[in-house]
Amino acid sequence: MERVINLVGQVGGIFTHSCRTAGGVFLLLADTIRTMFRYRLRWDQLLEQMYFIGIRSQVVVLTTGAFTGAVFAAQVWFQFKRFGMESAIGPTVSIAMCRELGPVLCSLLLAGRVGAAMAAELSSMKITEQVDALRALGVYPTEYLIVPRFLALVISAPVLTGMALVTGIGVGYFVAVQIFGVDGAYYWDNTIKYTDRKDVLIALIKAVIFGVIIAAIACHKGMNCPPGTAGVGKTTTEAVVNASLAVLITNFFLTVLLNAILYSN
Repeated sequence: MERVINLVGQVGGIFTHSCRTAGGVFLLLADTIRTMFRYRLRWDQLLEQMYFIGIRSQVVVLTTGAFTGAVFAAQVWFQFKRFGMESAIGPTVSIAMCRELGPVLCSLLLAGRVGAAMAAELSSMKITEQVDALRALGVYPTEYLIVPRFLALVISAPVLTGMALVTGIGVGYFVAVQIFGVDGAYYWDNTIKYTDRKDVLIALIKAVIFGVIIAAIACHKGMNCPPGTAGVGKTTTEAVVNASLAVLITNFFLTVLLNAILYSN
């Protein structure tokens, strides 16, 4: 009986901590949106963050998109060849990249690279009292630290996702046509025929929402870092794990919701 009580207490503690963290993230997100309309945007900070998030993430995102498209095209060819459906490889790869693989994998990479960097940088500023120094100088920390990072990630995420889609579909074509001998004309014709603009729209909508989630969680973790240098590592790890889990969980609900809205007719 005592073990059961301890187990219930542990589960309750985890649930309470999760609710408290989720509430803090939503409050920070609301404060960030409110601050964007009340204060002047710091363009120098925004451009610096867009360079770090967008430009310096291109190689990782393009590599991931290319090999994801290549592997998926190969796997689809292995299966579809048995049924004589090689011409369906193109739309299968393009739709999968647009609806799921492109935005999800790109967002997971951003959570690992950008989310970790945001959490580590903000937590380091927190424990070295730089955030308190900003307040002493009359600078609102959300306006100076959070808003540029938030906007940069929300703007860069759909752009990087679009690049990953183009690369993945293009490399998938190369693998299917040049390596496995699929007819290129049928490949592109079916890809264009069965890939709708709504599929691309789903990818971009998901990328924007995932960017909001990653930025909110990473900034919240960084601004609430526990004292001590050990807190930086813990905060960074929690930011990456929580953001990745939030992206995967949110992706399911977005998939159901967006397909119900866009393909209801």
